[in-house]
Amino acid sequence: MAKKIYVGNMNYNTTEQELENLFGQYGTVASANIIIDRYTDRSKGFGFVEMEDEQAADAAISALDNSEFGGRNLKVNVAKERRPRF
Repeated sequence: MAKKIYVGNMNYNTTEQELENLFGQYGTVASANIIIDRYTDRSKGFGFVEMEDEQAADAAISALDNSEFGGRNLKVNVAKERRPRF
């Protein structure tokens, strides 16, 4: 079963491919998305990675949380369910 991971405090120049390569060291990455500001068309500095294997995702979270990437210390944890918008 896939597990969704939140990745925060990213360098604004980080690409989705770099994010996928970083997490790919720990297992198969199903998707890597960086959230883009709709007004400025720039990265908001956070994104989400979905990994196919839960154990690989847990290993990636443990290894990458508070690690340096792109000159910044990443915040990595399990993504929370999004609340429905009304």
